[in-house]
Amino acid sequence: MKAGATTQQLGPAGLFAHQSKHLSLLPQDGNNPKANATAAVEAKFITPRDPVIETANGGRLPAVPLAEAQKLNLFKKEAELQGSQGGEHVTRRTTMEMAAEQETDQGATIDDSMSGQSTRAEAPLRSAIPPTKTHPLFPQLPMYGPPTILRNLQTFAFQISSAFLSLAFLGTIVLGSMFTSIPILFRHVYLRLTFRNPYARRPFHEEEKRRKKARKESAIAWKRQRQRKSGTSKQCVNGKTTREGNEYEPTEGGKDPLICDVGYYARRVGLDVEEYNVQTEDGFVIGLWHLYNPNDYTPASPSHRDQDDPIVFPETYLEDGHATPSQQYSPGERKYPVLLVHGLLQSAGAYCANDDDSLAFYLAKSGYDVWLGNNRCGFRPQHQMLTSNDPRMWNWNIRQMGVMDLPAFVSRVLSETGFPKLGLICHSQGTTETFVALAKEQRPELGNKISVFCALAPAVYAGPLIGKMYFKFMRIISPGMFRLVFGIHAFIPFMMTMHRWLPGSLYGILGYRVFSFLFNWSDMRWERDLRDRMFQFAPVYVSAESMRWWLGRECFASQKCILATREEGKREEEEDEGQDLGMEEYFAKGRVHQTEQRDHGNESKKWRGRNAWYDERVPPFALWVAGNDELVDGRRLLRRFERGREPHVRVVHSKVIEEYEHLDVIWAMDMIEQVGREVKEVIWQTAPLESRKLCRVPKGCENIDIWEDTNSL
Repeated sequence: MKAGATTQQLGPAGLFAHQSKHLSLLPQDGNNPKANATAAVEAKFITPRDPVIETANGGRLPAVPLAEAQKLNLFKKEAELQGSQGGEHVTRRTTMEMAAEQETDQGATIDDSMSGQSTRAEAPLRSAIPPTKTHPLFPQLPMYGPPTILRNLQTFAFQISSAFLSLAFLGTIVLGSMFTSIPILFRHVYLRLTFRNPYARRPFHEEEKRRKKARKESAIAWKRQRQRKSGTSKQCVNGKTTREGNEYEPTEGGKDPLICDVGYYARRVGLDVEEYNVQTEDGFVIGLWHLYNPNDYTPASPSHRDQDDPIVFPETYLEDGHATPSQQYSPGERKYPVLLVHGLLQSAGAYCANDDDSLAFYLAKSGYDVWLGNNRCGFRPQHQMLTSNDPRMWNWNIRQMGVMDLPAFVSRVLSETGFPKLGLICHSQGTTETFVALAKEQRPELGNKISVFCALAPAVYAGPLIGKMYFKFMRIISPGMFRLVFGIHAFIPFMMTMHRWLPGSLYGILGYRVFSFLFNWSDMRWERDLRDRMFQFAPVYVSAESMRWWLGRECFASQKCILATREEGKREEEEDEGQDLGMEEYFAKGRVHQTEQRDHGNESKKWRGRNAWYDERVPPFALWVAGNDELVDGRRLLRRFERGREPHVRVVHSKVIEEYEHLDVIWAMDMIEQVGREVKEVIWQTAPLESRKLCRVPKGCENIDIWEDTNSL
């Protein structure tokens, strides 16, 4: 207890300085102005369980354990009280008593030297691993303090171990994908030797041939006619006949160079992209792409598009809901804003890989103002204060993406467009962060800024694929072993090195084979000639902590759900089974408390919604479920809504596309017919009436009436 006694001898100012030292960016030295400017001065609580550290120079540092943040604010308050009252003895006693109470509430003590785990900044990294059972859905993140010589050596050791072990893991996956490709290769060769086309059985084979021919003609036409500006001449662009000088005239063309550049592919279809830098409330700088038509929009200046303050939904631009409308459009000609968020290991470029049949390009040409959000780190990891070598830059998971990234995107889009709400479209992991963010324990107020949430392949419940051998390996190893294998920084960063080194065509083939092996999907419904392009926008940098949330022993892979434990899920299945048998018989068996057997009408509805995730602030939902998706179970989510477990959720549209796999909802050749048109109509249907009056009607939505919320009547 020597360390504890030393702590008790400090006054409030000393306690505050001691705690600040553990949470600062750099080791504190009274003679180093740069270090002093990064000293921790206060913990800002984004939600009651999501603190971030504010430094002396106004910077932000990512989340720290809740108890550590509470102590910083407590000691600061007591130090200020001591300075104003001069009651050193009384204040010191009050401080220690309150600190002890807070530590008791957290199940810890100030002196944790007797524990195998520690939240102390100076503790060894292996001991800094949070307990394996802290919260069943969102375990506490580890505590990383300012860099020291010992901490840097430990971090380097993790980098070395993970470099070799994660590379071995990746190599095993690559070899597995190559091995499983051998039968496919032999079948392909056999069909060729017997004078049969191995692609003839693809569902869109004839359309693929037509588009391939048209694309070749387009490349030749671009090379020969790129200087011609006649408004009446015609050319074939990306497989479709168009007129030069029309509303969307391509400014790029020719053979596809297979590059990771959304702007290039936008210009191939007559659009363009400007990139905004957005700062989250915990200091990350994330990319936000804005699609626009060069014929009717002038891009903002680079200084305007640079990162802003880490404040979401400032009141200055929402005085009357439309205080700062775009000055480039006349009343009635504005475009309703739509935000798209990507899936795991992807970027927003996934929405832009299919020429005019890309969801983002389709919505932009239909008349929406399309914005594309890229979650933290992505292709260029950036933070206001941290560098990529600092483990604190990678200390986040799906909770921080939902609580920090998504509100930052929504706030910036609304700030730029001047609308009170926007339409939100997410795929896979993007739906996860949204479902998490909207939960009543997280940031439910975000729902007031969203007119409709369109979830494509919603990732809420796990599918059967989670039981595969390589996923089981990641689930059974301990958190310490997970970090030894995959590190405490980016997850297998060698994938990004391969992305830079390999030619686009080779990388596309390898990327498809590996992801097909991992996630058990195929390209049967994709345009085969565009497949290599699709994989130019994946993978991206993600944190090892994020992957541990998905696949580690505590969270999604174990609980099989993002917002409920496995035990809760089993009870839900039993109740559904009971409902199928008949509620009367179910209650008669005594499976619930007798006080709940009084009424089978409204009382039953209240009972089934007793564990609801969302409150009255949740926006309307629209869901498109891939019926052949083994990665996630979308049908179970629909069943949750249909059976009244979420009384406040209003499902304005739901559809199960039986033949679709996980990525088909954004990449299938018939995606526009199966998904895109319905998304376009649902967004316009649910847009606020005041916003509809200010906007041009999207093409094809002329007869779409506004949706009436019967729950609000």
